[in-house]
Amino acid sequence: MTPSAAAPARERLDPEKIVVSALAIADAEGLSAVTIRRLATEHGVTPMALYRHFRDKDELIHALADHVLLNVALPAPTGEPWHVQLRAVFTALLDSLAAHPVVAPLIVPRVLVSPGGLAMAERALELLAQAGFDTYRAATVGTQALCTVINLIPYDPGVPTIQDEEQREDRIRAKRAALATLSPRRYPHVTAAADPLTGCVVKENFQELGLDLVIAGLRGLPTTR
Repeated sequence: MTPSAAAPARERLDPEKIVVSALAIADAEGLSAVTIRRLATEHGVTPMALYRHFRDKDELIHALADHVLLNVALPAPTGEPWHVQLRAVFTALLDSLAAHPVVAPLIVPRVLVSPGGLAMAERALELLAQAGFDTYRAATVGTQALCTVINLIPYDPGVPTIQDEEQREDRIRAKRAALATLSPRRYPHVTAAADPLTGCVVKENFQELGLDLVIAGLRGLPTTR
């Protein structure tokens, strides 16, 4: 590559563009498909050019989580009860993760080290303080609630883990057939719920119900240790 050709490439190459490209690859093919060499090829530069922005792949992967957290559209404070506002904060996080579910497992370790994560943590802790939780208790229950909310993404039955429709239907039929062999006398409730348990019934507000459970749990907890 000649110096004249390299200069425009360097101008085009910035961390945000690299992260957006990496996120697109991760969304389509998984995090393992994200490599420095592949991104360098996509941007028409050498791998060394990317290392000027990211020390290694781990730092690049962390940047994906930071990007998602930075794009959480935190709702402005209102006069609504604390639990209503906290639910809105968690909803904003889920909305940001919905487009990039592969990033969900990366979020928790980045909350307290990224600008977007810190903004969300500050808002959540503020609301828990309004609810009467002391500092220690707010940090503890807030972290637990955050982990639970994030886990709604990978475990959402509305987000298929098998993309091929025929394979997915085969898997559902196999699960249903397995449940059909159970004794209804010994497992009356499991056999009665065979269809929804195997995903044969369209899921209904999985994340909404999950948020309801988290918020209801927080409201029922003691506010001190």
